[in-house]
Amino acid sequence: MSSAYRHEYLEPPHARRPFLHTDADSNTALSTTAVGSSPEGTVYNTSSDQLLSQGGSRIPPPQRAVEIPPGEIDLIPPLRTGAYSVTPDSERSVGAGGVAGGGLGTYQAAATGEEEVERDERDSPGIEPDEKASLFTRFTRRWRNPVIVAIIIMLLIGLILGLAIGLTRAQSKGENSKIEVKSRPYYPSPRGGWVPSWEDAYEQAAKLVRDMDVPEKVNLTTGVGWSMGPCVGNTGSTKRIGSLCLQDGPAGIRFADDITAFPAGVTVAATWSKYHMYARGKALGAEARAKGVNIILGPCIGPLGRFPVGGRNWEGFGSDPYLQGVAAGITIEAIQSEGVIATAKHYIGNEQERFRQVFEARAQGWPNVTESISSNIGDRTLHELYLWPFAEAVHAGVGAIMCSYNQVNNSYACQNSYLLNGVLKDELGFQGFVMSDWLAHHSGVASALAGMDMSMPGDAKFFLDGETYWGSSLTESVVNKTLPIERLDDMALRIAATWIKMGQHKDFPEVSFSSWTKQQSGFVYQGTFSGPMDVVNDFVDVRQNHSVIAQEIAAEGIVLLKNFNNSALPLNDKKLPRAIMIFGSDAGPSPNGPNGCTDRGCNQGTLGQGWGSGSVDYGYQITPLEAIQARLLNRRGKKPIVEYSLSDTELDRTARLAETPGAKCFVFVSSDSGEAYLSAEGHLGDRSDLNLWHGGDNLIKTVASKCNDTVVVIHSVGAVLMEEWINNPNVTAVLMAHLPASESGSSLVNVLWGDVPPSGHLPYTIGKSLEDYGPYGDILREPNGPIPQDNFLDGLDVDYRYFDANGIEPRFEFGFGLSYTEFEYGNLTVAKVYQGNISSELPPAPDKLTVPRMDTEIPTPQEVTFPDGFNRLRNYHYPWLTRSQASAVEAELKSGNKTYPYPEGWNAEPRTNSPPGGGGEGGHPALYDVLFHVDIDVKNIGKKPGKTVPQLYITFPDGVGVYTPLRQLRGFEKVGVGPGESVTVGFDIRRKDLSVWDESGDKGWYIPPVKGKAVGEGYTVWVGQSSRRGGIEGKTTD
Repeated sequence: MSSAYRHEYLEPPHARRPFLHTDADSNTALSTTAVGSSPEGTVYNTSSDQLLSQGGSRIPPPQRAVEIPPGEIDLIPPLRTGAYSVTPDSERSVGAGGVAGGGLGTYQAAATGEEEVERDERDSPGIEPDEKASLFTRFTRRWRNPVIVAIIIMLLIGLILGLAIGLTRAQSKGENSKIEVKSRPYYPSPRGGWVPSWEDAYEQAAKLVRDMDVPEKVNLTTGVGWSMGPCVGNTGSTKRIGSLCLQDGPAGIRFADDITAFPAGVTVAATWSKYHMYARGKALGAEARAKGVNIILGPCIGPLGRFPVGGRNWEGFGSDPYLQGVAAGITIEAIQSEGVIATAKHYIGNEQERFRQVFEARAQGWPNVTESISSNIGDRTLHELYLWPFAEAVHAGVGAIMCSYNQVNNSYACQNSYLLNGVLKDELGFQGFVMSDWLAHHSGVASALAGMDMSMPGDAKFFLDGETYWGSSLTESVVNKTLPIERLDDMALRIAATWIKMGQHKDFPEVSFSSWTKQQSGFVYQGTFSGPMDVVNDFVDVRQNHSVIAQEIAAEGIVLLKNFNNSALPLNDKKLPRAIMIFGSDAGPSPNGPNGCTDRGCNQGTLGQGWGSGSVDYGYQITPLEAIQARLLNRRGKKPIVEYSLSDTELDRTARLAETPGAKCFVFVSSDSGEAYLSAEGHLGDRSDLNLWHGGDNLIKTVASKCNDTVVVIHSVGAVLMEEWINNPNVTAVLMAHLPASESGSSLVNVLWGDVPPSGHLPYTIGKSLEDYGPYGDILREPNGPIPQDNFLDGLDVDYRYFDANGIEPRFEFGFGLSYTEFEYGNLTVAKVYQGNISSELPPAPDKLTVPRMDTEIPTPQEVTFPDGFNRLRNYHYPWLTRSQASAVEAELKSGNKTYPYPEGWNAEPRTNSPPGGGGEGGHPALYDVLFHVDIDVKNIGKKPGKTVPQLYITFPDGVGVYTPLRQLRGFEKVGVGPGESVTVGFDIRRKDLSVWDESGDKGWYIPPVKGKAVGEGYTVWVGQSSRRGGIEGKTTD
């Protein structure tokens, strides 16, 4: 395909090779993505049928769909401390870079008598390019108006009341429910390269980065803009690395042709199969590499699933941190074994879709929301729940982490110095790079200082708004000495080291597809609807035999919830019923085709995926109806009658068909959710409730009232309520088939007929009502102030932990799953394998390696200006300054009259010691020491072969002095066992598995000592077939 996307340096316009520019004065190549003859005045074609949107969906860009008066978003400053003053427009220098809401650059000393504006580490002041007034200057103008002052005071009172209301939501026990409402500062950003396993990659990267000039480094860190390259994210180019392609997603290559649509994360989690976790990741990595994708935007390990109605739960691996962590680590290792950089997302606390972005909230009917929702999380809860899978991802060597849209403790996740610098880069020893989610970048200098390394897609507030917080503003902040050049060096070094560690410097394929058109040729820079056209799709088929893997995963992720007398299923070809009746739209195809709705933003036909940027186009889809018909058609001998009704509402016809004598009736129902930029049937990303969609309960009850052998098949993003029909004796079997993607029908048929025994287990709890999940079963549905506050007062008691702590009997517990056979567990043994005494606290952290030094000289402003004769493309983000910007910076530097209000707690002095709990990738290396080994015998006591998942749970001993959940998952293995056979299954218990986080911050992780017992002694080890069923237990001993 055309390499025009791989921008390097100067060739004739419209050539298929990269456009290149050379600085004639220094003879040093400068990165660019020039378009020779494109007019700078090109505007968005509002009448075009080619529509663009957030995260890759093809809908109108937000600036068209959401009319927000200029400056409304920044009317109320959020929870700020640390005052500084700004100089009015007429008194400030021009060209310091940045855009409204926090660009880069500087302000003159505040000696003007202006009102002070309080800010915290989330905000970074900036001066907008040329004539545009900055967000902060507009705010100070408003501040002079008494009416506005009164409004501000009233809204701030509302915020305080919102916090108070949030604090009254029911809480769990003691220390378990502590939260924080103000994030602590942590500076400076730790430099990468101090972990031994990354040493070689950093040494090579240092040589490469030392040869880069400042604009090249900036290009490596800044996206060029939405749809300004072939992928959903494209970095600016460098002559040594080129332009990096970033592409969704967790379940396949989004917007690409000839790829596999893999089952969703929740389906993979339901397999509880480490083998299939790896196989899916390996295949996903292979397809990404073959398509030229450098960085795949997955796996998704946030949200954790705190809310069963959460919109994006289906992208992740279930509602337990251990299960999420194991699946994440295995998936990452598999993806990166193919040389593709994996991205763990969304870091962190992004548990609901509503209020995640201001423009979405306003479009959905909440005009008074001024900032994204804040997830207020205590440090222990953070570490033991939401951070756990990210720690496992880092321990697995993940190359990239995506920070999320929400705030955490009232500091945006993408400029939260405690979370990025302190927790992720220092405590967890993360050596890769941090990228923003698309439009989750909110400031200039502050986000860089806080530890963000890459801005995606490069745009500021809206796609194609022509503004960026970084790009040329980042360059300017370096040359005017606002941003330490060491920070830019580290940003570039982290990206380059990851690129080298994955082997992408050796013959990595070119991008062979376009996210923006299915045609062979199209605009090279789609976002302009002008400029050069070229071959943009080469239609490279990368699927190999991956449909086999996809079908296996879909089948193994089916959970058998009910099977009356263990006889309703499987079907037997020798004893088939006289008639098979099939009901429900979920059994058949979508009337608009398998890809009829943008980003799956509707629920039509059989449900194979949720909606949003985590979805992927189908190359094909096998529906349950097709698969059942094909199975019966190929059968020898007499065939049963097969009739169907794909209507969910024509209940009279449904009842007549269900009355067919001798019929076995299959009812297909569903429940969907997705990302907040799309809504479906009134659900704004998050589900409105846990009910089945399309009147599914009524459909089931209608069929069951007439048919005494009714099998219910559910395709769902997660838990659904079943109380209206689950105990109906005519409902003989229930299967939770989750989200099987392309192989929906084929995987189901294999299980129905017993070719593949059902072996899935629930990766979440199914309650009897939404109220069963407690005060936190539902999202924050109405804003409790202009900055919505969600206080995580449930602490550690999420999902099954909450049910256990409150004695609530679920409909189906976490880990539940039946088989066509039966298993018996026995002979559990627990043996200490750690040599010597186990200490309560971690030993001293190992010394860090010396990180590479760059010793980069700061260029003069005129050395980082656009090359002469350069034709700029509208809305494209470049790393250079204009001549007028450079002159303004020179004047500013000469005057020596500039100050920059650095965030509270800013300190440029590097930290030398590891923080508590730190010392290696994923935290202190001793956390991963194996302390105990557990063995258990598993016997198949039935007559059919099958698979089972022994699940190991830990209960802390009495007297530990802190609250701990009743049981916590700490191990699982999936094993196949023949009839009458036995196997021994082993588990390792690590130090981390027996530890708690010290919320005081002094110890980090520690094993709570118990009076009269050796450290680590007295833990209950419980191994069962779910979190509540068929278990046996033992004790850890010294």
